[in-house]
Amino acid sequence: MGKDQDILRYEEAAAVLPNRLRRLAMALPPERKAAVEEFRLRAGRPMTVLLPDGELPLDAVVEPEELETLCDLATEFSRYAAAETLREGYLSVRGGFRVGLCGTVVMKEGANTNLKGFSSAAIRIARERRGVAEPLAPNLFPEGRFASTLILSPPGGGKTTLLRDMVRCLSLGEAERPPQRIALIDERGEVAVVHHGEPQMDVGPCTDVLDACPKALGIPMVLRAMNPQIIAVDEITLREDIRAMVLAAGCGVGLLATIHAGNTAELAEKPLYRQLLEERVFRLAVCITTAAGERRYEVEELPW
Repeated sequence: MGKDQDILRYEEAAAVLPNRLRRLAMALPPERKAAVEEFRLRAGRPMTVLLPDGELPLDAVVEPEELETLCDLATEFSRYAAAETLREGYLSVRGGFRVGLCGTVVMKEGANTNLKGFSSAAIRIARERRGVAEPLAPNLFPEGRFASTLILSPPGGGKTTLLRDMVRCLSLGEAERPPQRIALIDERGEVAVVHHGEPQMDVGPCTDVLDACPKALGIPMVLRAMNPQIIAVDEITLREDIRAMVLAAGCGVGLLATIHAGNTAELAEKPLYRQLLEERVFRLAVCITTAAGERRYEVEELPW
């Protein structure tokens, strides 16, 4: 994706903003637009744009009513239709954008039933980087079979972006590698960004997306129902996720997942992931590093 496309994605995301804030966002210089990763709105505070080096305040204090308007625009004035994800604190928007929300949680009989009285919002500008996974994909098939792979980087290092393109590449296949049936458990709606049943991001022709479903619940569901060759998930963070992945590995299914870790040594030091390592669930890791503003990707064989 080039600079012009990055600017276009920025302007498409700005369309979700209320009019006053949208006009301010559109006045940003093109070089800034191309680099913005998120819009951040906090009631009573200036709207900011998130750049690689931090947040840049814009000259407009966000009114609480504008957060309500943002929600209406993001749901196309149908909050009821978006109730399932709204109560979880996010909305998937047509075009492949995701709005995260904070406010007052409404509890009923011990369960979260709604989110209202919005206090802040984050509009993430998801940008596809088609092709970044293509040089890596052949290395994930030692001996001609996909080897379960982890994608590692610190927070904000580009794991989800690489995961999305890796799913696309594996699902598409190539001359030496047939397309893979992939079940993508998109718990937070950030990889495929499903809107009204249709992925807004290109995740490939042989990919089945289970949207807004916890990984621990979704993994056994797709194992039973979809006959996947690979199950892909973003951000393993819970022991329940790990138990489900160990089960899937025991069924002979390949796994593709992301974890917050700077490298394999840091991964080995985290107690949460010890079971994955002891059970040898994953064979390879793709480590993402950044140097001189450029992301680099290296495939490593896990040593355990």
